[in-house]
Amino acid sequence: MGNTAVVVGGGIGGLVAAIGLRRIGWQVTLVERAPMLDDAGAGISLAANGLRALDGLGVGDAVREASRGQYSGGTRTPKGGWLTRMDGAELEKAVGTPIMGIPRSTLHRLLREALPAETLLIGSEASSVEQISPGKVRVGCGDTVLEADLAVAADGINSKVRSLLFPAHPGPVYSGSTVLRAITGQAVDLRTDFELTWGRGTEFGHIAFPDGRAEWHAVLNLPAETRFADPLAELRRRFHNWHDPIPALLDATQTHAVLHHDVNELRTPLPSYTIGRIALLGDAAHAMTPNLGQGACQALE
Repeated sequence: MGNTAVVVGGGIGGLVAAIGLRRIGWQVTLVERAPMLDDAGAGISLAANGLRALDGLGVGDAVREASRGQYSGGTRTPKGGWLTRMDGAELEKAVGTPIMGIPRSTLHRLLREALPAETLLIGSEASSVEQISPGKVRVGCGDTVLEADLAVAADGINSKVRSLLFPAHPGPVYSGSTVLRAITGQAVDLRTDFELTWGRGTEFGHIAFPDGRAEWHAVLNLPAETRFADPLAELRRRFHNWHDPIPALLDATQTHAVLHHDVNELRTPLPSYTIGRIALLGDAAHAMTPNLGQGACQALE
């Protein structure tokens, strides 16, 4: 087997694929179409399987140091009643770790720092990926052509490589929910590490970070591509009478920090995640709704 690889996509899946391949002696080029890696995003929860994968990649300790364990919290009603409570200490006894909360930007930075700068080909989009012989692939990136023994497509839910490999696949579809999320601009007085609150066709949740700030998300069942002129004002209107700390989280958020994305998924499974020496990874292979918090963890694993 050869030892050169091209990884398409500089998100979590692509970065860890490059780290893992380098750890076993492969030469790797990671291709990312964005002109710069600006560490965007809100927050993420990492469960035991994802953390074990990070340990195996040699970055687990750094990620844990930058994370906050989710020991307290649970699921609530809009008026504040508890439906279920979580016990992170018991979970830690059972699987060796609590769930950890970390800003996505921090996770991206830590993963990128585990790679030498020369590994990254930034601002270059992979326009073609093809197998040119039983043991070789070719990746076209504008005027640059890369040949390798392996190509890993980690280019997200709207994967261009997936559409090249499986042109008849219907691709991602709308789940019925749209999500608004942000990280607070300042510390918030929180009594729990993690919460979800379920309303009718609505969910609100938060993840606490080590510095006292928090990520929050609001999931709304709405038609696809619904957008608001003032997203933060709309959320304050919808959640003003929900329990604390929901209003406080919104009040601690700056308008420009709010991200809004429709939640899409690959509802039709792919016939395979590999064709020859080309492999799909993460959302490119199995984009899922975030209900179990396993999107990134499955990519890591």
